[in-house]
Amino acid sequence: MQGSTVIARPIEDVFDFVADERNEPKYNPRMVRVDKMTPGPIADGTCWSATIESRGRSVDMEIEVTDCTRPRCLASTTRMSTAEIHGAVTFEPDPAGTRMRWSWELQPKGVFRLMGPVIARMGRQQEAEIWAGLKRYMESTAPPATGS
Repeated sequence: MQGSTVIARPIEDVFDFVADERNEPKYNPRMVRVDKMTPGPIADGTCWSATIESRGRSVDMEIEVTDCTRPRCLASTTRMSTAEIHGAVTFEPDPAGTRMRWSWELQPKGVFRLMGPVIARMGRQQEAEIWAGLKRYMESTAPPATGS
């Protein structure tokens, strides 16, 4: 699953907002809970516990940051009962703000492997909706205050 969008905000703002998974419920209506499980700053090895609502049921997941290179790359592995997802979100300056690209590899588990093409199609649509929600949210909120 791949795609991209341009967000009219500086690269550091977009990276920092996306890197903190606790922000996702602000722009993804399916994400109902996110807890940071590891102490310290967000870095390689940071783990999150999250719950999404999918087709009327709750799905728990664990997300592990596998590459946190601020402000350019945020890679992760997401594990849930039905699938594992590996991939990354990359960030680059753009004349209009920040170009954010995503690329995910979905590996269905068990009987869900038989539904791979259907799951992939649904996943592509959901990813496009999630990142469109991020764009709307970030472009409609005030930038964070900077210290002087």
